[in-house]
Amino acid sequence: MKTIQTKHTGRIIAEALSVILFVLFMIPFAMVVLNSAKTSKEIINNALARPEHWGQLFTNIHLIFSNPTVDYVGAFWDSLVITVVSLAVIVLFSSMCAWVLVRNRTKWSHILFMLFVMAMVIPFQVLMYPLVRWLRVMGDFLSFPLLGSVHGIVFAYLGFGCPLSIFIFHGFIKNIPYELEESATIDGCSRAATFFKIVFPLLQPIIVTVLILNGIWIWNDYLLPLLILGSNGTVQTIPIAVTAFAGAYLKQWDLILTSTFLAMIPVIVLYLFAQRYIIRGMVEGSIK
Repeated sequence: MKTIQTKHTGRIIAEALSVILFVLFMIPFAMVVLNSAKTSKEIINNALARPEHWGQLFTNIHLIFSNPTVDYVGAFWDSLVITVVSLAVIVLFSSMCAWVLVRNRTKWSHILFMLFVMAMVIPFQVLMYPLVRWLRVMGDFLSFPLLGSVHGIVFAYLGFGCPLSIFIFHGFIKNIPYELEESATIDGCSRAATFFKIVFPLLQPIIVTVLILNGIWIWNDYLLPLLILGSNGTVQTIPIAVTAFAGAYLKQWDLILTSTFLAMIPVIVLYLFAQRYIIRGMVEGSIK
């Protein structure tokens, strides 16, 4: 009887903590939504109050798109291109690398996999200066600028996104029966055909997981684009464009929060449609 009561009490405490954490995480989102429909004066006077006129949201959106100093539409498309291309190369190279590491069980493959795992714990701040310096040197050597270009930022995201993606793919591919690949080889498939026709289609659940995890990070990232693209470059992402509304002497809080709200919408919609694949991929990838 005491055991049942203890379990019941523990479940109530866990549910209460879950509700508290949910409220804490939702407060910033609610603040952004509420203040997106206000003027700067209303935000400064009382940021917690409800908007007097929700139509102010559309006025703020119009001010953002018509702002002569900030090309928000261009920043949106730049962010979209960088995110899509980065995700494509991360998924392609990470899945191929993980497949090779799983199927070639040698001492060197194990060492290489451990190096990828170790790379996940290296702080980004340690790599900031060497990364920018290396991209500048490589751009000069290749006569092809990597700093301030989409190619450079995609290449950087490939390097930073691969370790975690390889780790996730590695755990998932272990569960794929090797007999499927042997049958394809007997039927005359090359290694490339075996991967793209047999293995890659089976990775759909974990691919969606990798896309969401990396997509949220790349879409919302500020520091890496600032280092590689700069704040006044021809290529800008949405987080960099949002900072343009905050000057040295004036902060346009209505435009800052409205542009932030607009940047959140694609990620929220994508997550709502793909959340079941995320849970499925994480569960299946954790089972050995």
